[in-house]
Amino acid sequence: MSTNLLLTQAAGSAGGVAGFIMLVPYLLIFVVFWFFLIRPQQVRMKEHRAKVAAVKPRDQVVTGGGIVGKVTRVDDDFADIEIAQGVKIKVVKSTISDVLQPGAKPAND
Repeated sequence: MSTNLLLTQAAGSAGGVAGFIMLVPYLLIFVVFWFFLIRPQQVRMKEHRAKVAAVKPRDQVVTGGGIVGKVTRVDDDFADIEIAQGVKIKVVKSTISDVLQPGAKPAND
């Protein structure tokens, strides 16, 4: 009787180890996703938020809709952008997708 009890306990503890070994591939997949997909995206989002927060007048920006213009005024939530001479639009600051470098060569040249 005691032999059966010992065998049952040994099988139960081996099942716990086998269960953990079955989780190892999932843990490895999560780690790979974290380092190659999730973390780099978080870094890019942080850089983008910092770039948008630092927008100041006379910066050239691109909005989410693809409009390119020069910032004339900046509030906490909004920015006025001049898209042509005498034509200004007000955009939500978070919709600015990129701040162009001054003196940068246009993409189509």
